[in-house]
Amino acid sequence: MKIKSAIIGCLSFLLVGLVQAQENWNWPSDPQMEAKAREYNAAYNDYLKSEEYLKAKKPLNWLLANTPDLNEALYINGVKVYAGASEAATDEADIASFQDSVLTIYDLRKELYDNEPNWIANKAYYAYKFYKANKEKVAIAVELFEKTIEIHGKLEPSSLNAAYFDAVYRNFAYNKAYTPEEIITKYEFITSKLDEDEAAGVNVATSKSTLEQLLGAMDIINCDFIENNMGPKLMEDPTNLKLAKQVFQYAIKEKCTSSDVFLAALETIDNDSPTFSTSQVRGMRYMQNSEYAKAGELFEKALTLAETDEQKAEIHWDMAKVHANLGRKSQARSSALKAAEMNEEREADAHSFIAGMIMSSSNECKGGESRVKDYSIYIAAYNEYARAGNNEGMANAKSRFPSKEELFTEGYQVGDSINTGCWVGQTVKLATRD
Repeated sequence: MKIKSAIIGCLSFLLVGLVQAQENWNWPSDPQMEAKAREYNAAYNDYLKSEEYLKAKKPLNWLLANTPDLNEALYINGVKVYAGASEAATDEADIASFQDSVLTIYDLRKELYDNEPNWIANKAYYAYKFYKANKEKVAIAVELFEKTIEIHGKLEPSSLNAAYFDAVYRNFAYNKAYTPEEIITKYEFITSKLDEDEAAGVNVATSKSTLEQLLGAMDIINCDFIENNMGPKLMEDPTNLKLAKQVFQYAIKEKCTSSDVFLAALETIDNDSPTFSTSQVRGMRYMQNSEYAKAGELFEKALTLAETDEQKAEIHWDMAKVHANLGRKSQARSSALKAAEMNEEREADAHSFIAGMIMSSSNECKGGESRVKDYSIYIAAYNEYARAGNNEGMANAKSRFPSKEELFTEGYQVGDSINTGCWVGQTVKLATRD
């Protein structure tokens, strides 16, 4: 398990410094015991200064066993001694024993001095460092991190947040220790604390990146989870902006954007702080649901938020589709041409779109008095397809031109001008299909 194995390296080392002098020394009243205690106290400190941790254990253990209330320095430095011994040892059993001793020293310190808030974060750090790869003990690290949070309301330094969530990840991976909902709750809490630290000027980019990687590695967030677990909560409280943003983020990542839950999240976000993108995407969702009037309202809103001609062209194109679906073909044409005007890459699409509307207007535009006039709309469609460079469309439109016989019967000639009437409203030069 290598995900962010370097987390420890990113942590500021905690309050585990060497302590040489403390007030309130309780030397034994017996002179011989006092002399021995002073000798052993000097001995373990000398070994500690020279980083001979394995040698420091013996005099330290004597002091802990025989003069446990000598001074709090025994417990502060004792952590250093056993942590160093665990790194110096080569036997796996010894290493595990020394690591356990570090946490035991913290427990003894609590019994004698009752000042757990001063060092609980240190203890949690060591538990994580020692037990993060231990299936049976990794939960101890999680519990100590959470005890630290219970006492202080947060983890300090801020980089401990990544270590905490890594411990959660490992406990879940090893032991299936949490439900997805519990993991999300922990993740949200840590993220909120990182946000607070960031607002205070702390660089939390690495920690946030680690959290995202770990959450992704747990593979607990999928479309079903969003729909069945997050969705009902958002439906109960549709003004919950934080939850809406999470649903939106996860739905985009998992490609669950066709769900009602995604639309609800999008509505909440867009109502609170609309942007061009949120309003446009929301309008597109209404389009997908055939709610064209609602879609139009959102596209009009997006148009006011557009910052570039390209964005404006997108909205005019979207509005062309809305108008077409609502039967407003003249307005649809205007919007399509506006899109082409603002983005020339839309020009071919716009003219093909207009031609398609004209082709579908046979019944709507049929007057029934002149076949030539009724069929003239196809000449208008042909012209639009020609502007688009759409050869297939041109061929289809031409196949529906009036015939030579129909022109002759009605007294027209090829090249004569005629107005199509109807919403098309174009004057075209007559041509025949044969």
